[in-house]
Amino acid sequence: MQDLKLSLNEQLLKIRREAEEKDAERKSQAGGLNYLNLTRTPVQVDALKLVPEEEARRSLAAPFQFKQKEVALAVLDSKSAGVQSVIKKLQADGLEVKVFVVSSTSLNHILSFYKFVMPPSEEITGKVSIEPKRVEELFKKLTDLSKIKEELLDFSAKGGSSSGGKTFPTGQILEVVLAGALNNRASDIHFEAEEKGVRLRLRIDGLLHDVLNNLSYDIYRFLISRIKLLSNLKLNVTDAPQDGRFTIALTNKEIELRISLIPSEFGETIVMRILDPSAIQITLTQLGLRPDDLAIIEEELKSPNGMILNTGPTGSGKTTTLYAFLLSKLNPEIKIITIEDPIEYHLGGVEQTQVDTEVGYDFAGGLRSLMRQDPDVILVGEVRDKETSDIAIQAALTGHLVFSTVHANSAPGAIPRFLDLGVKPASIGPAMNLIIAQRLVRKLCENCKVEEKASPEFELKLKKFISGLPKRLGKKDFEKIRIFKPKGCPKCVGIGYKGRIAVFELLEVGDAIEALISPSVGEAAILKQAMKQGMITMQQDGILKVISGITTFDEVEGVTGPIHW
Repeated sequence: MQDLKLSLNEQLLKIRREAEEKDAERKSQAGGLNYLNLTRTPVQVDALKLVPEEEARRSLAAPFQFKQKEVALAVLDSKSAGVQSVIKKLQADGLEVKVFVVSSTSLNHILSFYKFVMPPSEEITGKVSIEPKRVEELFKKLTDLSKIKEELLDFSAKGGSSSGGKTFPTGQILEVVLAGALNNRASDIHFEAEEKGVRLRLRIDGLLHDVLNNLSYDIYRFLISRIKLLSNLKLNVTDAPQDGRFTIALTNKEIELRISLIPSEFGETIVMRILDPSAIQITLTQLGLRPDDLAIIEEELKSPNGMILNTGPTGSGKTTTLYAFLLSKLNPEIKIITIEDPIEYHLGGVEQTQVDTEVGYDFAGGLRSLMRQDPDVILVGEVRDKETSDIAIQAALTGHLVFSTVHANSAPGAIPRFLDLGVKPASIGPAMNLIIAQRLVRKLCENCKVEEKASPEFELKLKKFISGLPKRLGKKDFEKIRIFKPKGCPKCVGIGYKGRIAVFELLEVGDAIEALISPSVGEAAILKQAMKQGMITMQQDGILKVISGITTFDEVEGVTGPIHW
């Protein structure tokens, strides 16, 4: 009976929706205007910036596409005073306005995307503006983790009293934490509530480092409130997770912080992810690819269609690599659209959309909508299910260049993963151009690394390793073997490593690999063929980076496993 009620409700809802769309279509015809059903249409976030959200909601008119000097405007009533006012303002800015009559559901779909508009402002997320002189002063002072610790302990000792309790200059304390993190190249700030105090840690080059193990709860309570206010989070909620963001305004750029708070046994725990826009402004040559691998990628990027797939765990640099591919494809003559979860970095010249499950905009539905936008290049943040993988494969087969990621341990392992998702074996080979796997290793500090003398036996082993690699490798570049170890200096905060670089493996999907693809063939058989056709594995690439003086064997083994010579 319950199922019957649900079915009836669904049918009634469908009838109401169809009636709503027909009514909007009639209005458009009566006014001689265009009509669109936009409930599944991706919205160009940059277009929304043309009309402030408050005005869009008040006038019931919202821009959803913007190209050159032409803007597409969705409206409920084209003759209303509010809509006419919006049109006049856009025309006054030199824009040509194309009006589309839509249903209320369509308009609400567009309005829901305002939450993805990057704030210029403190209105949505809050902003910490640090004076240039203060930034310079803090950067000079907070040169390593011990200096951050000293500064925070000094604040703790100086805490004054107010109404019987301590009070602290919370803004200054937060400035120290943020400036210290930025100056020491941290990607994340962790505040972890423990029994006897709060632990502060910074993630630098992928590893967490202790800054302070006993930050007082007196300071932490003030900091939590300050961070919640800046991130537009609820001050009175302490027993449920909350997510937000705010911006740090520096002299030459703005850095966004994504905030995650969760309740724990001894209080709320905070992780602040630092999103520096300069981190993704990277060219293909800066990715750390060997010349032979770079040549393969540059050739594949010239292809007008097919799929380039990147594999690896979370935090392995996949997004940075794919963004570098997108930036290399930027051209006024082609259209690039992405669907991501979430949009972490905004790319000029690229139309980016974000998954929103609340309005039914998931990867599969979003990708289906993107296909109606006539794109040349598509980035799908992740292939997670059969529907998404099928649509992505079809897009690659029908004249689109598709970039995406999938969770697999190696490049050959991506093919069985697609088979597990239910993709037809006959579709994978023709659609797939290139599969990349990557991991990040720490780079030795160029200022303090110390050369190690390899034993004659080990040097012979390394030369034998190089001679066994494919011919496409420029082996002359590796005739001189130099191995270094970390030492530590002020420039690398005493760690011995500074920055990270990727180790790659590239699997070109040609006829031989395509012939192997079937449910009965596993990763081992694909790997065997890949090695036969000249693939250099991530571990081999890592060893080459070791003997080039870039990283260490410990780093390579840490991400690729024990080296078996």
